[in-house]
Amino acid sequence: MSSIYVHIPFCKSRCIYCDFYSTTFSDIKDRYIDAVLKELSMRMTTDFHSPDTIYIGGGTPSVLSVRQLSHLIDGITSLADCTHITEWTIECNPDDVTEELAAWLASAPVNRVSMGVQTFSDKRLQWLRRRHSSQQAKDAVRTLRIAGIKNISIDLMFGFPQQTIGEWLTDIDEAVSLKPEHISAYSLMYEEGTVLHRLLENGEVEEIDEELALEMYDRLIDRLAEAGYIQYEISNFSLPSFQSRHNSSYWHDVPYLGIGAAAHSYDRRRRWWNISDVKRYMAAVEAGQPETESEEIDDATHYNDIVTTALRTRDGILLSTLKPDFRDYILRQAEPHLQASRMTVEKGRLHLTRRGLFTSDDIMSDLIY
Repeated sequence: MSSIYVHIPFCKSRCIYCDFYSTTFSDIKDRYIDAVLKELSMRMTTDFHSPDTIYIGGGTPSVLSVRQLSHLIDGITSLADCTHITEWTIECNPDDVTEELAAWLASAPVNRVSMGVQTFSDKRLQWLRRRHSSQQAKDAVRTLRIAGIKNISIDLMFGFPQQTIGEWLTDIDEAVSLKPEHISAYSLMYEEGTVLHRLLENGEVEEIDEELALEMYDRLIDRLAEAGYIQYEISNFSLPSFQSRHNSSYWHDVPYLGIGAAAHSYDRRRRWWNISDVKRYMAAVEAGQPETESEEIDDATHYNDIVTTALRTRDGILLSTLKPDFRDYILRQAEPHLQASRMTVEKGRLHLTRRGLFTSDDIMSDLIY
């Protein structure tokens, strides 16, 4: 198994919370796509030639025109054996979803659309500097449905300054009413280097109370369970059989190839990543020498990676896959959490209980080698 991720770094504007690499350059898209396809041809090896999933993320892939998207996808399918792909995802902004784009998506190899809705409060959308409105988000889902898209994922955020439980429950109910196959929900994070972090440092915003944020997460789990969604990862919920296969590959130690500026790759022995500068990226690829940094993965690093990824999932860690020394170590370190019912072992898998979800970062820290 393997996966391919393609990073499209273009955005019309930058949201205040975003710390992913992106750029507002708009006149280099065609050149960038050519560079991406050239890099893919250079990186294509036996390990990645026949991927199980492909994910086109960003940035905002939907700022590309249908012509540019067609060129990108035609190029990918000519370079990789796509006959075994079970999931091909593209990220879209709600305000980019037109009837033309939806019709093209329905006819393309893409079979899953992921949209960053974040909230159904227009006031908060404006504060986040999102380009879409609540109504546009709802219209986008309907437009995709009419075109025939049968697998839609939407992202939500909670924990906004001064947000109430009632407001959060309204967001959840609005999301559920659209009947997406998948919902991802994240607490608002104040990442260093973002506009949001500067607002926090300047005292212009105040983080929500931690207990309130935990209550919001608790209510999220209950509401989505009532609506038939399965929580298969700390922040991800799906209707039966609609788990994100691509993201699950990250959590289950599947090798992945990242193409594009700032994209990361992993093959269990090594990880490497491209330069986070779109112009330098293109120039380097065009010269036939992509700029990358890398690190070798030793046994301890591999174990730590498993702890911080697989433990996020409902399946947890299959203990038999760990080397004996690490298996003994993790069980020893997990003992206090097992005793406190924050973790459990079932069918040879060590995983978090619902109680453990609320302190998952602390638990993972205790298990790190």
